[in-house]
Amino acid sequence: MRKVMITGGAGFIGSAVCRYLINEREVEVLNIDKLTYAGVPASLKEIENNARYHFKQVDICDKEIVAQLFADFQPDAVMHLAAESHVDRSIDGPSAFIQTNIVGTYTMLECAREYWSALPAPQKEQFRFHHISTDEVYGSLGKEGLFEETTPYDPRSPYSASKASSDHLVKAWFHTYGLPVVITNCSNNYGPYHFPEKLIPLVILNALDEKPLPIYGKGDQIRDWLYVDDHARALVLVVEKGRLGETYNVGGRNERTNLEVVETICTILDELKPLKAGKSLKSYCELITFVKDRPGHDMRYAIDATKLETELGWKALEDFDSGIRKTIQWYLNNQWWWEPIRSAKYAGERLGTTEMKK
Repeated sequence: MRKVMITGGAGFIGSAVCRYLINEREVEVLNIDKLTYAGVPASLKEIENNARYHFKQVDICDKEIVAQLFADFQPDAVMHLAAESHVDRSIDGPSAFIQTNIVGTYTMLECAREYWSALPAPQKEQFRFHHISTDEVYGSLGKEGLFEETTPYDPRSPYSASKASSDHLVKAWFHTYGLPVVITNCSNNYGPYHFPEKLIPLVILNALDEKPLPIYGKGDQIRDWLYVDDHARALVLVVEKGRLGETYNVGGRNERTNLEVVETICTILDELKPLKAGKSLKSYCELITFVKDRPGHDMRYAIDATKLETELGWKALEDFDSGIRKTIQWYLNNQWWWEPIRSAKYAGERLGTTEMKK
C-alpha cells in the first residue's frame, strides 16, 4: 500500500490506525471524518504536521464529496472505521446509527465500487476495501464457547444491529459486484485516546474526580479486552494480506468481568495516585456503585482469533495487566487531552436508560 483512505480517523481506533501508518509505515494517509462528538482532532496531534498525513472534514453519507475524494486521492486501500459506536447512545437515539453505520457504509461501498471499476488492471487487482466491525454482531455468549468467523449473527442492540447490517452490505458488494473486500470483527478495545463515555476511561476519570464508579447490574458481564495498538497492527495486516471476501476476528484473549475491570483500575490508581491522607476514602474501590442494568445487556463476548493468528501471524503484544497499567498511566499524564472533553462534551452522565426524551 502506498495511499490509504481512512474513514473515522479522528475516533479512538481510527486515530490509532492513522498514527501507526504514519509512524511505522511509509504510507500516505487521507483521513476523512465528520467530527461528531467522538471525533477528537487532538488525538492526531503527533502526526498532524506530517507531509504524508491529510485530513478532510466530511460526512461519509455525502456521496458527491466522497466520490471526489476518491478521484483526487487515488487510494490503494480504504479502511472504513467511521461509525457511531456507543451502545448506550444507540438506545437513546438509534437514528444516527442507522444513518452513519448503514447508509454511510452503503455510500462508501458505492463510491469505492465506481472508483475501483475504472482503475487500470494492475491497480484494480491490488485495491482493497477493509470494513472494520465488532464482535457485538454475534450476540451474547453463554459461559462457554467463543465467537468464530462462522458464528451466526444475532445482534441485540440498535448499535450491533446497524453494524450487522453494514457487514452484510459489504459481503453483498463482494459477492454481487466483485468488490475486493475484507472484514474484521473485534472485541472491546481500550487504551490511550479513548473517548470517556466508555467503561475504562469513564472509570479512570470518575475515580480521579472521586465520583461514583457506576457498575451495571452485578458487574458480572464478561468482555474480551484488546489493546488498541494491537488492534491497529491487526487491521493493517488484514488489509495487506487478508484473503478477499474473508472475515477475521480480532481479540485479545483477555476475558474479564466488568467488576474485575473496575476493581483492577481502582487497585492500580491506589498505587499510582493514592488518595490524600485524611480523606474519608481509603481506596478508589469505595467509589464503586451498582446501578440498574442496561436494557438488553449482553452477558458475554469472547473472540477466537485463531484464524488471524495462524493465517497472518498476528499476536497481541499486550495482555490486560500490562495494557491497563499503560492506559491508566496515559490518562494520568495527558490531562490536556481529556479535560476539554470532560468540560465541554461529556462529563460522565448516565446514558441508555430507554427513557424517552421530551
